Amino acid sequence: MLGVISRLVHRSLGVGRWRRQVGAFIGGFEAGEASRRLRHFQPSRAHLNTLIAAAGADITARARWLVRNNGYAANAIESWAGNVVGDGIKPSSLIADADLKARVQRLWLDWTDDSDAEGFTDFYGQQRRAAREVFIAGEVFLRFRPRRPEDGLVVPLQLQMIPSEMLPLTRNEQIAGGNVIRAGIEFDRIGRRVAYHFLRRHPGDVTDPGLSGETVRVPASEVIHVIDPVDAGQLRGVSRFAPGIVKLFLLDQYDDAELDRKKVAAMHALFITTPAPAEPFDVAESDEGTERTMDLQPGQIVMLEPGEEVQTSAPADVGQTYEPFQYRTLLQVSAALGLPYAYLSNDMLKANYSNSRLALLEFRRRVEAYQHAVMVWQICRRVWTRWMDMAVMAGALDLPGYDARRRDYIACSWLPPKWDWVDPLKDARAEIEQIEAGLKSRTQALAERGYDADQVDAEIAADRARERQLGLSFRKTATAPGLDDATDDQGTTDQAALG
Repeated sequence: MLGVISRLVHRSLGVGRWRRQVGAFIGGFEAGEASRRLRHFQPSRAHLNTLIAAAGADITARARWLVRNNGYAANAIESWAGNVVGDGIKPSSLIADADLKARVQRLWLDWTDDSDAEGFTDFYGQQRRAAREVFIAGEVFLRFRPRRPEDGLVVPLQLQMIPSEMLPLTRNEQIAGGNVIRAGIEFDRIGRRVAYHFLRRHPGDVTDPGLSGETVRVPASEVIHVIDPVDAGQLRGVSRFAPGIVKLFLLDQYDDAELDRKKVAAMHALFITTPAPAEPFDVAESDEGTERTMDLQPGQIVMLEPGEEVQTSAPADVGQTYEPFQYRTLLQVSAALGLPYAYLSNDMLKANYSNSRLALLEFRRRVEAYQHAVMVWQICRRVWTRWMDMAVMAGALDLPGYDARRRDYIACSWLPPKWDWVDPLKDARAEIEQIEAGLKSRTQALAERGYDADQVDAEIAADRARERQLGLSFRKTATAPGLDDATDDQGTTDQAALG
């Protein structure tokens, strides 16, 4: 019976309308029906690459405008970068030889000061800038820049940061050899990225002379494309501000309107009404003509002319809905940006220990996933590998059998910045108990704090040796009655178990 109905309807209606009619007839998913409530809800079926090519430049421009001009947007981007990167996601080489590992780590630390091709910051500052750019524009590019020996770098390598606008979204063409350029990225016949076609000059920078629109082909092996894709097959990034741009902009306009209304209302204290068009009080001269004004002083008594009345200005207040409206709107924006409300607004009035802890735990899970999938996997690993190769080729590192044992030499773990505790004493006690119960190792605990266990152990050993040499003792010698074992006589947490 259903097949007969489908064939009859299909003959009389178009395919799209036929599908909607059949869906409405047989029921099923309400979200797919053409009911009254959803009749005008017909989103585009275009792939995300098409949507980004059409609107990506405008979204990025609006996101950058908000970061420059909107306090909430500026605070959101700083909170995100501070939590994702902080003072840097740092490497810990997995080379078994302790002396060799120490030499590698020292050389890396020396090179981080030279990594920025622009000379503004170090490698960890570049991580922070990259996290900001990916949040604002959805992507950023890092280009490896080999240097000459006479440049004086400890390892002849630097990184150049290239903004999203430097890779044209609208360049799509078939080129010789069977390769294809899509959104500025060149692919080979089996879909591998082989090159990026960057503009030589930023399209919006009028201070850079020369021909606009000129491009240069850079091999993909020399470029790191940092992106957090949301759809399968996505080529270019989209700003994380995209779901919140409209609400942030309109809320900003609403706040400006309220400020202007208050300003205008505060300019008028009293109004004089009179039945006659005479001059009931002094007339003051102004550049644009005459203004009828009255200067009032505290306790002043003013005699009015017959028929004149004084009326006070009573502007309408914002009412009791202003704060709830702001709060709910900012909640929607914070959800769109993936940030806790307090991180967006700096409003701590509604925060307490319980809800702050819940919000932070959820936020930190998201940040940890982002750190692994984007910052470490896309940036840190590739930079470390290229740096090791360049250090060996330049003679800055002597690693025997590097070609044969390259995988062992470049093995590395990356330590994100430690999270600050909501309740330091309780959290420290819980961590010490986990270590003592064998539920967690000191190495794991130190890694979660952003420290390398080998380095910490070496520092502890050096401190103990220096204490013995100088006759010093800073460790707890006795526990006062009634005090927990995790605290000393002053109630200070014993950090020996954590290193």
